[in-house]
Amino acid sequence: MPVAMTPDRFEELVGDALDLIPPRLATAIDNVVVLVDDRNEDDPHLLGLYHGIALTERDSHYGGSLPDTITVYRDALLEMCSSEEEVVHEVAVTVIHEVAHYFGIDEDRLHELGWG
Repeated sequence: MPVAMTPDRFEELVGDALDLIPPRLATAIDNVVVLVDDRNEDDPHLLGLYHGIALTERDSHYGGSLPDTITVYRDALLEMCSSEEEVVHEVAVTVIHEVAHYFGIDEDRLHELGWG
């Protein structure tokens, strides 16, 4: 049974997860928009998605680009959790995971670090 949660509460959890990013790293995040959507159309079980050019891959041609996006998929996260506490944890893991992609950290390394 999915956890019932208002969209506002879910967005609050995403904001709380962003607040977990150490200030030194948070100030390095530039030209990124964090969005909440119901579900990814191509992969309905996907929890989050970073779309853009990782900081480690940006060069002099990056200037003037549209913002990168991090999308957190509410319905997929709520469906996999059995309590609000679990949602809080999974949202934090998802947000940190996608922010790590912005910094150029790949899936294998995220799994090694426990953020997979």
